[in-house]
Amino acid sequence: MSTRTLKPIFQRGGARRQEILDQAVEMLASHSGPSQGEKMHFCMDNLGMNDTEYLECLNQATNGGVVKAALWN
Repeated sequence: MSTRTLKPIFQRGGARRQEILDQAVEMLASHSGPSQGEKMHFCMDNLGMNDTEYLECLNQATNGGVVKAALWN
């Protein structure tokens, strides 16, 4: 288990938080690497995302697919 933490400027409310969120969108959109579940746990546990931040990044990564799927169900 890693004991590394994000610098305060990258944590929620930090001045450079958007950079982390933008990189997360790229990671979530990637079809290579870990499974989507592992990516979700990385975002939530290591990047300190809350549910809303994660879902917003996932929605951007799928070009609005998450919201479209929710509206049709």
